[in-house]
Amino acid sequence: MRVTWLPDVVSRPRHVAVGEFDGVHRGHREVIRGADTVLTFEPHPRAVVGGAGAPPLLTPLEVKADRVAELGVAELVVVPFDAAFARISAADFVSEILVERVGATRVSVGENFRFGHRASGDVALLRADRRFTTRVAGLVRDGNELISSSRIRARMANGEVERANQLLGASFELRGTVVRGDQRGRTLGFPTANLMPSEKLALPGQGIYACRAAVRRGESWEWHAAATSIGVRPTFDTVRDVLVEVHMLDFAGNLYGERLRVTFEGRLRGEQRFDSAEELIEQMQRDVEHSRKILAESGAMPSSRVVVEM
Repeated sequence: MRVTWLPDVVSRPRHVAVGEFDGVHRGHREVIRGADTVLTFEPHPRAVVGGAGAPPLLTPLEVKADRVAELGVAELVVVPFDAAFARISAADFVSEILVERVGATRVSVGENFRFGHRASGDVALLRADRRFTTRVAGLVRDGNELISSSRIRARMANGEVERANQLLGASFELRGTVVRGDQRGRTLGFPTANLMPSEKLALPGQGIYACRAAVRRGESWEWHAAATSIGVRPTFDTVRDVLVEVHMLDFAGNLYGERLRVTFEGRLRGEQRFDSAEELIEQMQRDVEHSRKILAESGAMPSSRVVVEM
């Protein structure tokens, strides 16, 4: 899939799906269905307008692009969203961006999509325009639960990664560069690859999780089973912020400075304090076996396989 920033886009006839699409969840996928192009915004518009700031992101641009590519979309067009762009009227957004710049012949949006200065544009404005046809996707529910990015963030914050994954339609994924820690895990017999994620990203609630983790090998990714801790390590006195510690099973190697991908498949337990390092080690051994069991039962257990990057 080609990723093009709006200033570099070449106009051509397009079926374009428009939205922020944070998470690229099952509701978003219904909007995107059948589109050859997705138009999204970077950063999140609420980082620029609406004083509360942007919500923590489920999918930063790199992950969002991969999720969209998995849907068979040919091109992701990224709008650099800044204060000047936020002042564009709804009518100008349609004429100058969708029609002239992108070349839209068909536009797909969700039923609650708003656009233009002060969110003055809506689906009625799009449907009234005869220069393209408009497809409006309804909101999607799973049982009695409406699928939305905000609901998924809430599930994640509660540690409910299995339910969050059901709503996403894919496993929640965190990416980052491995940083040097104090090597306490290594001294306990459980070396970890440490990530210090941006405060702009959504994370599962503090606890221990069954995961898959991948390191880059050339142009490919090598996947391993993993047990991952998110928290502040209450058994030891530290001054660190929230830390993500990934213990990769059946792996040996130095990962400092390397990119790591981590998908969250199930929650093992909450974060807890132990009276001794020995008790912690015993629990970590149980966590490793529990991770293997969850991954095997869910069909997510990797066999150190290499997956070619799209």
